[in-house]
Amino acid sequence: MEVTRCAWVNGDPLYIAYHDKEWGQPLYDDLKLFELLMLEGMQAGLSWYTILKKRESFRSAFDGFDPERIVRYDEAKISELMNDSGIIRNRLKIESIIRNAGVYLQICREKGGFAEYIWSFAGGAPVVNQWTQRADVPATTPQSDEMSKALKKKGMKFVGSTICYAFMQSSGMVNDHTLDCFCRKNELALK
Repeated sequence: MEVTRCAWVNGDPLYIAYHDKEWGQPLYDDLKLFELLMLEGMQAGLSWYTILKKRESFRSAFDGFDPERIVRYDEAKISELMNDSGIIRNRLKIESIIRNAGVYLQICREKGGFAEYIWSFAGGAPVVNQWTQRADVPATTPQSDEMSKALKKKGMKFVGSTICYAFMQSSGMVNDHTLDCFCRKNELALK
């Protein structure tokens, strides 16, 4: 029996698994949220599918997205990353991850963790939208605008409002599965 998924999903089993098991599922782990935000930044100007196919290479290249290690990257490591064909070799994006790791650590020190801080932009709980079709889903919201502004003020790069909204969707801060998607119907059945 064929199921209906959100219209953006292609037929690749990797993409289907991402949609069915990850996208829109509330994520509260500090390090996983950091990784996801960095990958969303890498997506700028590209498709999420491109990033998803390279996700394991990114994890390997960036030491499992361990911010304590990333903040110590030097020019030799940047050169190594620029030569890694398994990732997106954009110097500005690579340097932004290094910078953002430092900001992440600062936020964790100030706020006692990243998850509570970042989830505050969604009011601490998932925002459940009622979209009937893909065209209804916005690229930004006032909440993603606020998140972007706050992260930029702290010094993060590649965290524009569109990137922040995609991050909110993927981390489950926002549930944007369309009403016809089987994930949404499963959700309603559990209530």
